[in-house]
Amino acid sequence: MPTIVVEVMPKAELLDPQGKAVAGALARLGKTEFSGVRIGKRFEVTVDRPVDDALLAEVRELAADIFSNSVIEDVVSLTVL
Repeated sequence: MPTIVVEVMPKAELLDPQGKAVAGALARLGKTEFSGVRIGKRFEVTVDRPVDDALLAEVRELAADIFSNSVIEDVVSLTVL
């Protein structure tokens, strides 16, 4: 059965408090080669039929309407595994 992976990230212009906290922890651990961290979400949707353009369009719609909050997040990728 195919799996479609949807990745959602905070909008670039918004603060990412989780990412900032992780970046601070890395710095405290002496990991100074990392200049920033952003944390997002990953959804894996397993489907019971072959993936075609219509199914991808349906998943894109779900990603925009349900998986992400369009005010503060962007759907950055949709990949078929």
